Amino acid sequence: MSSKPQTVMCNSIDEVRTHIDRIDRQLVTLMAERETYVRQAARFKKTIEDVVVPARIEQIVVKVRALAAELGGSPMVAEKTFRNMIDAFIEVERVEHRALHGKS
Repeated sequence: MSSKPQTVMCNSIDEVRTHIDRIDRQLVTLMAERETYVRQAARFKKTIEDVVVPARIEQIVVKVRALAAELGGSPMVAEKTFRNMIDAFIEVERVEHRALHGKS
């Protein structure tokens, strides 16, 4: 079970922005890490069509919506964010697949 994030009450917009900037750095760091695994996934997929797995996408969306609700976040924001991120990573994986396997 995940715990809700610890937040502090800010006293200025600058303080709010400092926290947002810190979180953005963490998010981008995690996205870069995720991308390394997305690129690795291309090694295991025989055809370019195998890159998109709709059932897996829906499984992720259900999971992140539930996690957002559990953590006090918006399931809608989590879903939209992840769908956009997944779309971008699909393009990365397609490029990687073509580089590894040639046009297929």
